[in-house]
Amino acid sequence: MQAKDVMTRKVISVDPDATILHAIRLMLQNKVSGLPVVDAAGRLVGVVTEGDFLRRVEMGTQHKVPRWIEFLMGPGALATEYVHASGRKVRGVMTTEVRTVTEDASLEAVVNAMERYHIKRVPVTRDRQIVGIITRANLLRALASISRQAAPSPSADDAEIRDRLLQALKKQPWAPVGMIDIAVKDGVVTLKGAVIDERQRQALHVAAENTNGVRGVDDRLVWIEPASGYVMGARPH
Repeated sequence: MQAKDVMTRKVISVDPDATILHAIRLMLQNKVSGLPVVDAAGRLVGVVTEGDFLRRVEMGTQHKVPRWIEFLMGPGALATEYVHASGRKVRGVMTTEVRTVTEDASLEAVVNAMERYHIKRVPVTRDRQIVGIITRANLLRALASISRQAAPSPSADDAEIRDRLLQALKKQPWAPVGMIDIAVKDGVVTLKGAVIDERQRQALHVAAENTNGVRGVDDRLVWIEPASGYVMGARPH
């Protein structure tokens, strides 16, 4: 899937010369936590979010720093903080360095941008013109849609199920394939053997549950504590 497949096309934006009160009202009315800032020519010039309104003089929450830190910051940085805390127009509080993607960007690229830059929304642009926006909610809706459309698992006999699971586990660096035994009867996977990390147990369950034809998982694994060699018995089943 690409950005154009999940983005919201009707984008609510704000002008850089709009008042911050207008921007706040737009966010509240439309139940969004951020707005792209678009100039008269339709170019994306920034983004304003709820976080930009946390440090405001009206609420007495502006940054208060000791005098010696003010000296180290210098007049330019202090002036920027003043504008951000006291400015009346969107252009004074918005973030001008905006991370964007194009319409044909993969969802992996979108998620990478969100994680790398710690952002909740990514504008989608074409020649600096905003054509859509992707938020975390868009990604959740895409995931829900994919889950609904998932084809039912084809029928398979027990031997096929076991082979599919083993092949899947051999591709995973965390999987202790040589320490476990897998048996399948009537679609129920029985796991025996040992794990050296309890998190491997959960991952083995997930791998089994994601194997076509599996109806259930019977966990008989034991856990071996690597440092002491202590063995904890299998979970009750």
